[in-house]
Amino acid sequence: MTDSLGIYPVVFISLTVLLLRRCWHLARQPKARHPPSPKSLPFVGNLFSVPPGHEHVAFAKIGEKLESDIVYLEILGQKILVLNSAKASSDLLDKRSALYSDRPSIPMLTDPSLMNWSRAVTITGYNDAWRSYRRILNNWLNRRTVTRFNALQGQQARLLLQRLLDATKHTQPFQDVHDELLFTIGSLMLQVAYGYEPQSPQDRFFKEAQLAFQRALLAGMQTSEDVLDLSDAMTNHGTQDFLVNVFPAMLRIPSWFPGTGWKRIANEWRVQQERSKSDPYEWVKTQVATGSDRTSLLGLLLQDHELLSELDPKERDERLKEVGVILFGGGTDTTSTFLLNFIAAMVLNPHAQARAQQELDTVLGQVKLPSISDRERLPYIRNLIDEVLRMYPIAPLAIPHMCFQDDVYRGYNIEKGTIVMGNVWAISRDPHHYENPEEFNPNRYLDTSVPRPPVFGWGRRKCPGIYFAEASVFINVASLLSVFTFFKKTNSSGEEIVPQIEIKHNAIIVEPKPFEFEFRPRSEEHRQLILGADVDKEQAPIG
Repeated sequence: MTDSLGIYPVVFISLTVLLLRRCWHLARQPKARHPPSPKSLPFVGNLFSVPPGHEHVAFAKIGEKLESDIVYLEILGQKILVLNSAKASSDLLDKRSALYSDRPSIPMLTDPSLMNWSRAVTITGYNDAWRSYRRILNNWLNRRTVTRFNALQGQQARLLLQRLLDATKHTQPFQDVHDELLFTIGSLMLQVAYGYEPQSPQDRFFKEAQLAFQRALLAGMQTSEDVLDLSDAMTNHGTQDFLVNVFPAMLRIPSWFPGTGWKRIANEWRVQQERSKSDPYEWVKTQVATGSDRTSLLGLLLQDHELLSELDPKERDERLKEVGVILFGGGTDTTSTFLLNFIAAMVLNPHAQARAQQELDTVLGQVKLPSISDRERLPYIRNLIDEVLRMYPIAPLAIPHMCFQDDVYRGYNIEKGTIVMGNVWAISRDPHHYENPEEFNPNRYLDTSVPRPPVFGWGRRKCPGIYFAEASVFINVASLLSVFTFFKKTNSSGEEIVPQIEIKHNAIIVEPKPFEFEFRPRSEEHRQLILGADVDKEQAPIG
């Protein structure tokens, strides 16, 4: 309680410093011609311009009101540019990638005195360290080399089928399915990164990695809801911790000052995230040193004396730790969330599910599990995956970029330090590209002029694991469809219950709220196929 009350003088001091700096900055700066923007107020700018709710939807509505596919906002001095169209996103983030590949600094997440995630591959600045990370990941996750993970991906997909079989007996299977998806994909990523196979969701490496990643997502929150409802932020312990993302001047406040409990929390989280990176890395180092390691990406990198030859051993270790954690963090929640969205889409669109199962039965035979090599023979399933990604984008605002040099676009000034967001949700619902955008229609991609949704990012910051992710998504979707049918629950009157698919909260990765559904094996033969699936196949060599 004392800590919550103590946050008021902290915010007052921070606001005072911010407003004084803002006045000084405005007095010195010539008037720039910014892109279309809602009406702003003195000092606070567009603080009250963004309606409550999900930000990606709010930004799209602002663009519609302004009749512009680019929207400029300035909130407490921070300049933000939202790109609501494929053209604007491609023009800036692809074609001018050299200017727009930096990342904004989020104090709670990146400051060394707080959580110290500043070296993380996804959020580090556009610098030499990032180029080194990119070189490492491109070397092992390119289109050619990534196929060496396919056997392991197939094995984990078959394990998932067996783990889900028990959940078919439950009338409320969401949480069980959620947990099994998360563990199976997390297990896959730990094996790829370290050669380590967790035996249960209680495994310490799995739990530590998942906890660190979830805390990173929370620490990185910089949403309009956090800013707009300051009274809630000052009394709600969970949100209070992130006010430093809005008022960076709070970093200078000493830890003993009332209302700085967020600094203690950040310190605890930093210790935990460092442990989550160091423990599995030291484990694989020991395995390599004793010659008992299983094939893994970090195991191979530890034995690669050329790729990181310019680094001293300490710096090499630090960079490889970051590679390990981004493989887990970048691949686990994204893929498991997509699979939840896929299940929701199948429950709501049984015709699409039946069409996909028909394709599987025709191409592979009626009682056979697919492999990644079947992907090119299953075009409807590929299109279905793209339609799920379009309708339910995992990261609707993507990871923000930042402009690190003044630029001009369409005659508008975009100043250095402007945060640039590609609104994947708005782009994926653009009626100019997607006819009847609220309709789930995998066949829309039969028209080759219809673009695939931009879910893997843009330019030099595009996800380096795109080929691995596509293979993982395909083998899990095809495997689930080959043996299970997902359907709506019925009430006591026998009427179908149509689930409402809603997002939990604003975040970089948005997960659906629990929804009602049931599922079961397509037949007794399919149940036996699951039970008899080969899950002992050895991983194909990576090196």
